[in-house]
Amino acid sequence: MRRIVVGITGASGSIYGVRLLEVLRDIADTETHLVLSDAAPITLQQEMGLSPGAVQSLADCWYRARDIAAPIASGSFPVHSMIVAPCSVKTLSGLAYSHASNLLLRAGDVTLKERRPLVLMLRETPLHLGHLRAMTQVVEMGAIMIPPIPAFYHHPKNIEDLVNHSVGKVLDALQIEHHLFRRWQGLQCDRDDGD
Repeated sequence: MRRIVVGITGASGSIYGVRLLEVLRDIADTETHLVLSDAAPITLQQEMGLSPGAVQSLADCWYRARDIAAPIASGSFPVHSMIVAPCSVKTLSGLAYSHASNLLLRAGDVTLKERRPLVLMLRETPLHLGHLRAMTQVVEMGAIMIPPIPAFYHHPKNIEDLVNHSVGKVLDALQIEHHLFRRWQGLQCDRDDGD
């Protein structure tokens, strides 16, 4: 069983975390453990019209942000990886400086200390030097930064196509097979016919 922890913060872009849970639910032998930050329900309601319960129902297990006794708070609880989608600057900063003041941050800190993959879909722009330094800090600690920046070579037709591309890039980083977008195949090569 592949256990994956999904954290959803209050940053704009809650659609990424929700779509990730939907996709992971359909991948065989995958168990999801969800934690919402205190601000996540506000953004989920504002952006998607979803209640916390609707999102929690997409996960196999879910925990309150203050539940420091949850299994995912311990490195002895085996998980495959963790994804924070979207990741707020507050959460990024907490991870960068080991300020594990809630379960989402503690689970991320555990993921780093156990040398497990931690993917952060940072949702902020523009970035100032403090943001960049925090990003550098977590990458040096082993995190993988995957801001939701879609490509356009697959000719997206709607928001779902753009979201699927970003979610697919996260799954690629974790070596989880998917078919969320058409992969780049290169341009047709030119042939020298001797002219």
